[in-house]
Amino acid sequence: MSSMLRKRDWSQLTRRALTPTEIVKRLADLPGWKLAGDGNDVAIEKTFRFADYFETIAFVNALAFVAHTLDHHPDLSVHYDRCVVRFSTHALHGISESDFECAARAEALVA
Repeated sequence: MSSMLRKRDWSQLTRRALTPTEIVKRLADLPGWKLAGDGNDVAIEKTFRFADYFETIAFVNALAFVAHTLDHHPDLSVHYDRCVVRFSTHALHGISESDFECAARAEALVA
């Protein structure tokens, strides 16, 4: 996972949709993350669980800051004791390397 956390300027890189084999391989490095949806709605997602609403919102705020700095924003479903985080690259109608980098950073927030 540490190789996913090195700083990259995605605005300067060409993004491409990963192949199904690449996605499965990358998911193996991110416990709890799964493939969700299909077609243009495909994404990687994970449910993060917390003790209470305050911890959930603290995570959401930290993730929002990280997403803003990377200019790659997840879809979030926020609940009292959990947050479902979903990453995809909408412009590609698929999953890219930046989705996995952002997922790794979400993991680092709770590590």
